[in-house]
Amino acid sequence: MHVYKRFKIPELDRMFEVTIRNYEWGDFAKLIDLQAQCFPPPYPPELWWNAEQLSEHVSRFPEGALCAEVDGVIVGSMTALRRNIPNNGHESWATATNEGYIRNHEPDGDTVYVVDLCVAPAYRKLGVGKQLMQAMYETVVHLRCARLLGGGRMPGYAAVAGDLSPEAYLAEVCTGKRRDPVISFMLACGRMPVGVVADYLDDEQSADCAALMEWRNPFDKENK
Repeated sequence: MHVYKRFKIPELDRMFEVTIRNYEWGDFAKLIDLQAQCFPPPYPPELWWNAEQLSEHVSRFPEGALCAEVDGVIVGSMTALRRNIPNNGHESWATATNEGYIRNHEPDGDTVYVVDLCVAPAYRKLGVGKQLMQAMYETVVHLRCARLLGGGRMPGYAAVAGDLSPEAYLAEVCTGKRRDPVISFMLACGRMPVGVVADYLDDEQSADCAALMEWRNPFDKENK
């Protein structure tokens, strides 16, 4: 097990320690339980991780299989693969991630593509998600990749889809006129929008749309 980092989070009258590390074979049941907590109905349960997908993650790209743990309980996870992305990433989640199995992982890919990020509801707004994102940025730098890329759900969009295009909704979130629980978080983590992908995922809250969000490696010479 490779430990990426440890940090402390204050909560009421105590300070608890969070460890960010690579997840392993023995973590699979905890990771699937975490998905159930993070993505309740109407999110389709068949899109939660299964053991075969998780096996592919830890076998093909263990550097991109991260979890956050508190007192032996996994409270967050983030998964990615490497790819050379065509068409700037305007693909569905299923195509971009091989339906979560990441068998399209390219060891020499210049892009670290985010497959999934989730944090248990009880641990949200405590910085766990930001620390997972930062750990993945550090992975991008360590591997000398050009960027991190991935589709971000827009769970606030469906409520206004009759009045706004997904591009207009994203623009309003980016200017601060609206707040979206996922996209606003990604913006605060340093990721920037590079487009919208329709039919990205079967996701009623987002009207099946996603914002394509990018973080450029500041140490990559091509980004200068």
